Amino acid sequence: MGIINGKTFIDRLNGLENDIWFDGKRVEGKISEHPAFKGLLETKSSLYDLQTEPGIKDQMTFCLPGKEERAGLSYLQPKTKDDLRRRRKMIEHWARHTHGMMGRSPDYMNTVVMSFASSAPLLHGREHCFPENIQALYERAVKQDLSFTHTFITPQVNRSQMNFQLSKEPISAQVVDKNEEGIVIKGARLLATQGGLTDEVLVISSPRLYFETDEAFAFSIPSNTKGVKFICRESFVLGESSYDYPLSSRYEEMDSIVVFDNVLVPWDRVFFYDNGEAANEFILKSSFNAFAFHQVVTRQIVKTEFLLGLAETLVETINVSEYQHIQDKISEVIIGLETMKALLEKSENDAETDEWGYMRPSVIPLRVISAVFPKIYPRFTEIIQLIGASGMVTLPTEKAFASDIRGDLDQYLQATETNAMDRVKIFRLAWDLTMSPFGTRQTQYERYFFGDPVRLSSLLYNSYPKEKQVEAISKFLNIYK
Repeated sequence: MGIINGKTFIDRLNGLENDIWFDGKRVEGKISEHPAFKGLLETKSSLYDLQTEPGIKDQMTFCLPGKEERAGLSYLQPKTKDDLRRRRKMIEHWARHTHGMMGRSPDYMNTVVMSFASSAPLLHGREHCFPENIQALYERAVKQDLSFTHTFITPQVNRSQMNFQLSKEPISAQVVDKNEEGIVIKGARLLATQGGLTDEVLVISSPRLYFETDEAFAFSIPSNTKGVKFICRESFVLGESSYDYPLSSRYEEMDSIVVFDNVLVPWDRVFFYDNGEAANEFILKSSFNAFAFHQVVTRQIVKTEFLLGLAETLVETINVSEYQHIQDKISEVIIGLETMKALLEKSENDAETDEWGYMRPSVIPLRVISAVFPKIYPRFTEIIQLIGASGMVTLPTEKAFASDIRGDLDQYLQATETNAMDRVKIFRLAWDLTMSPFGTRQTQYERYFFGDPVRLSSLLYNSYPKEKQVEAISKFLNIYK
């Protein structure tokens, strides 16, 4: 089958009839027509359509060895540095189509599945581990162009490092039974972005200091598996008008709690279970971090380019470019952008073939970005707020411009070289990116995309090679241990 187009994606998703709960009610009918999901699914559909556009088809897809059908390039297991760059170009196409606003565009989870398959040999010979099932998932995903959500995070009942379950009924999802058909999961996982809006849900235990063995597992199952329920948060789609809500009307990615009510996971869907060592090591030693960071950083660079363009558009609209404090603020964004681009290029230039023959980008430069971006992104959104000042809160709607007060708006909201309607349009974009519910979620999302920023800095500290620098100091001081 190979790549799909947007219509196939929508039809397949509607046909799943996933168990999705929104605002206390089960979603009925076609999910693609629900107001909370319609804009996002139209955008995702357009992403799949890009795969079939003749002009860029070769940049979006590739042919598997010995096969004629094409697959999405985000599934490509890179063997060379050129393969890495091909992957990046493809990711850039989808990121630019969404201006970097979709953290869970399909290429993210495609990359995750690809990285898992590339590192599946890590599980060979281990107790309760089934690396062949990871390879089977990868092959199935490539063949059917599947979409995925995932969930790593346990409920925040007890966030201490010694997290013991106090409830008689499971809160955090865990294995409650095993039989000849598979393992049975009961409990919940948090923050499945686009939960219920994909073909499958991939569940994996993230590394931690202490593991209860019944919480050490990984698997992927169809989103409509019996007993799987997705409970959505409040929607940040405030209206369908792309004038009033230029970003949230298109890119609002719903987040959900995933509830597993005695869900049977067939054995051929299980990657591992009852193995805390595998749960800790697979994420850390596999190529997951290298490839996932590579995809995310590529998207974040595109997002920062969009943010820079918006900031400069505000500057030009209200004619404040002559002020040095404005120049200083815009320079902050430029410095961040160019630093990220340089580090991404370094990660590709320093890429090395791993023990299984796949070309991994160097993870250290990517970890530097992952530690920096959660700090600079909130600052960049603040810069837009500071440039826009009071203009960020005096924003009439599209309907106001179609009313009897149009003359007043045209007179009092114009800019030097921009009419009132276009000026407000620009400022509404700035508001939607930085101050609307959608915008504030974007800031929180980027802060915690890969988890606690302090933990990310700690990971960078512990993984960065510092021996040569310490040795240089020892030599300089003639101190030897």
